[in-house]
Amino acid sequence: MSESQKPSSNPSQALDISVDDVRQLVHASTPHFSLQLRNRIRRLIEDLPAGHPARLEGQSQIARLDQLGYDGEIRGQQSEGLEPLACVTDPKLR
Repeated sequence: MSESQKPSSNPSQALDISVDDVRQLVHASTPHFSLQLRNRIRRLIEDLPAGHPARLEGQSQIARLDQLGYDGEIRGQQSEGLEPLACVTDPKLR
């Protein structure tokens, strides 16, 4: 599914969206693709009712993907003598 496509134009199918559908999209998210995934989730959940579990999970994941996309992530341990890579939101880079 491309980013511009909606998962379903049939409102009855929108109710078939589950929390697992949202989690499958974000399962292996990386900073590089997080903003594209955020957009896909936003379009996936936009027709769901406010209290729908998949919508709530999607909103939570959208916030996490926003942070991941703009702040990046740190994995592993810092090697001795090497500085960690700067974050794109680091005020020293502006």
